[in-house]
Amino acid sequence: MKITDVDVHILNELREDARLSMRELSKRVNLSAPAVAERVRKLEDAGIIEGYSVQVNYKKLGLLIDCLMEVTVLNGEYQRFVAFINQHPRAFFAYRVAGQSCFFIKLSVASLEEIEAFIQEVSGFTKTVSHIVLSEHSFSHPVQERVKQIEEPEMTVMK
Repeated sequence: MKITDVDVHILNELREDARLSMRELSKRVNLSAPAVAERVRKLEDAGIIEGYSVQVNYKKLGLLIDCLMEVTVLNGEYQRFVAFINQHPRAFFAYRVAGQSCFFIKLSVASLEEIEAFIQEVSGFTKTVSHIVLSEHSFSHPVQERVKQIEEPEMTVMK
């Protein structure tokens, strides 16, 4: 799908407020509501818009401590760890990574004791390194104009 300036504008508006009505969105991008609805549908069909979500403030729900943890899975226990982390209620993401560790995960907890309990639960099949988050800085960069220019990279043959 070729991304136009209007598509970029629509994406930026929806990133700011995904609850915009098609009517309001159409006013902001200077197109008719049906035209905007069609463009949004095409962006969804192409997988560029993957969904719409709510941002929850977990600190206000009592989960005051965030912990980023490096996890190295031991003895080929990859599936065991994946099953464990998928069901853990305080795990908010797990990235499979290359390098010294196997995963980076984020726990949001009410107390340090919960982090200690997590480490104890996985200690038989992982090695962990914990990092307590002191503060967070979020960045909401607009969709860049240059996304229109993204194409398959040309392959060069070395002789």
